[in-house]
Amino acid sequence: VQLLSEVKKETYARFTTGLNELDRVLGGGLVHGSVVLIGGDPGIGKSTILLQTMIHLSETGQNVLYVTGEESPSQIALRAERLQLKGDKLQLLSETSVEKILHTAEPLKADVMVVDSIQTIFTENLTSAPGNVAQLRESAALLTRFAKRTGTSIFLVGHVTKDGSIAGPRVLEHMVDAVLYFEGEVDSRFRIMRSYKNRFGPVNEIGVFAMTDLGLRPINNPSAIFLSRFDELGAGSVIMVTREGTRPLLIEIQALVDESFGGHPRRVTLGIEQNRLTMLLAVLHRHAGIAMSDQDVYVNAVGGVKVTETASDLAVIAAAYSSFKNKVLPSDLIVFGEIGLSGEVRPVPHGEERLKEAVKHGFKRAIVPKANLPKKPIAGMEAIGVAQISEVIDNLF
Repeated sequence: VQLLSEVKKETYARFTTGLNELDRVLGGGLVHGSVVLIGGDPGIGKSTILLQTMIHLSETGQNVLYVTGEESPSQIALRAERLQLKGDKLQLLSETSVEKILHTAEPLKADVMVVDSIQTIFTENLTSAPGNVAQLRESAALLTRFAKRTGTSIFLVGHVTKDGSIAGPRVLEHMVDAVLYFEGEVDSRFRIMRSYKNRFGPVNEIGVFAMTDLGLRPINNPSAIFLSRFDELGAGSVIMVTREGTRPLLIEIQALVDESFGGHPRRVTLGIEQNRLTMLLAVLHRHAGIAMSDQDVYVNAVGGVKVTETASDLAVIAAAYSSFKNKVLPSDLIVFGEIGLSGEVRPVPHGEERLKEAVKHGFKRAIVPKANLPKKPIAGMEAIGVAQISEVIDNLF
């Protein structure tokens, strides 16, 4: 037993992976001795990004080992050739027994090791089949202990279930230091990597990649891909500033309000919570006198991004009202803010940073909660503070 004040504090040594967006999600780089679990749908690019990372690390002098349990070494070599990666110094091992993997890795003294995938690995101490809950737990525990003892950083690739969560016991996520999820439609060229757990950095940080012929390429300015490709927005479109981890992102919120011919008006959302839309429409009716009870309302966050924070409330209201009245909102306008049940507009975190990000992209007007107004005026930005939902409607056009 020791006192907390007497514990020797060690700073974690990090090194870059060669992909700045992956470094961002990891919290600034890969930590020595850390275990990172990466999950995602089949074909999303997990093996591709790890192969790129490992080849870059091998070329910068790191001693790396790529353990493949699913694909043959020939398949890995063909992928590297397709991506035009050399791989002269990348060490490959095709093995599924965790004891043999560790027996081979120990004398190599690898700095970084990839295990692709954890569901194919088994320990000889148990008689159950690979992928079994007990096998997953024990294999991950052995790899984690090896990482902490030797200082080797380990990437574990995990399969996902139909609902998108990592297959196997949740204890797997508790054992590792970081859990990263690869998101995005397989038929889309854009991928989003999100951290759901990170002992060495912020959670909910995202990295954005584009899938190209030469592998995954980091997108340094993701706001540009989430904004509309059109020069002018149509009725029912508005730009908002959301925040993912430590990064403000500009995304377009679209709404379509159309007369309902059935007995039950539809409320459909993509990228935004459906129950929240129903609540916002009720607030709009009660506190602004605008009824859409006989209208179908469809709301979409452009680019396939999922908006989980309440700062989207104001944007949803603005887009729905714009479509309802068939009036186009100004192209240089951004909005963000939370709306309460009594019609009040509540502040959201990091309001000034969101406004500064909007200015960088050429936006000149903003409707924001009164409490989010900057203390000092931001050059090139006219910020309008609102306290009630009725004031939002008055200031929109």
